[in-house]
Amino acid sequence: MSDETRAWVLHVDLDQFIAAVEVLRRPELAGLPLIVGGRGEPGERAVVSTASYEARAFGVGSGMPLRLAARKVPDAVILPVDREAYEAASDEVTATLRAHPGAVVQVLGWDEAFVGLSVADPEASARALQAEVLERTRLHCSVGIGDTLVRAKVATGFGKPAGMFRLTADTWLDVMGARPTIDLWGVGKKVSARLAGLGVETVAQLADADPAALVAEFGPKMGPWYRQLGQGGGTAVVDDTPWVARGHSRETTYPVDLGERAAILAAVDDLFDAVWADVTGEGRPVVGLTLKVRYAPFTTKVFTKKIPATSDRAEVAARVRDLVDRMEPDRAVRLLGVRAEMTMPEDAREGHTPTRGGW
Repeated sequence: MSDETRAWVLHVDLDQFIAAVEVLRRPELAGLPLIVGGRGEPGERAVVSTASYEARAFGVGSGMPLRLAARKVPDAVILPVDREAYEAASDEVTATLRAHPGAVVQVLGWDEAFVGLSVADPEASARALQAEVLERTRLHCSVGIGDTLVRAKVATGFGKPAGMFRLTADTWLDVMGARPTIDLWGVGKKVSARLAGLGVETVAQLADADPAALVAEFGPKMGPWYRQLGQGGGTAVVDDTPWVARGHSRETTYPVDLGERAAILAAVDDLFDAVWADVTGEGRPVVGLTLKVRYAPFTTKVFTKKIPATSDRAEVAARVRDLVDRMEPDRAVRLLGVRAEMTMPEDAREGHTPTRGGW
């Protein structure tokens, strides 16, 4: 190990976070296949929020329909989502990370955050963070160590569960070069397929891809970014500027299809009430609305509308009803979602995402 102090990025990822929180509340569930999703009813239309490692061994994963997960693991314990409990546990973890000497913490979600540290031995810091989180919250975490946010994020996958892994410019291509592009943070099935259409199938090929071809396929912003992603590049600066939400949304999949217009309107009103409560807490006017509709059996439509900036609840509610009027009449509905977008503060971090520009 070098004795030289330098800036490092540590990506802290809580292991099977939601399942782990549930086991802390119900120790008798330890070691059992545990699935958390929806209201905990295996017959309902909902998806898996998380699954314990024991359930994952049967092929259960996040986003899988709860019904399918229940069929894969008939003996699984299925619990409802308890958002407040997970938020409270996440807040405790964040507070622990921020209390670490010299740490700059950039939260990504309930179960993960970047930690910026200037140290000589990042592994020692990673072990210290793991011990501090475990002592305060009784939760285990994995830590990826890198010289950019992208490399730290990717490194974490090699350290799971409850371990650590270092990935730097010197080792990036040795570790990642032969892997498919879909293994990169921010590259999903659609993007990897488009890259394959360009003859780019591995991380090494992406790192050395023709910039002009990437720009032609993905545009002047995302084209260069994907090439930089293939190199593990991007920012090395952990930014703890508070995240400012652009909007708030709620959606619900209904156990029984909604067929009557009155039932649909009532459901939209309930969603809007929840969204409006979130928007009111932000104190910023609404400038855009989205209504998501999934008709039975499985056709999804999204209706959007830009509106003059307003904080008038009645005005926004009326605009939501305008979107409802665009729905197809006499079609049963299985899912509804409402989203409200707000004006952004002048000092908000514009143009950043978790994968573009490093966060």
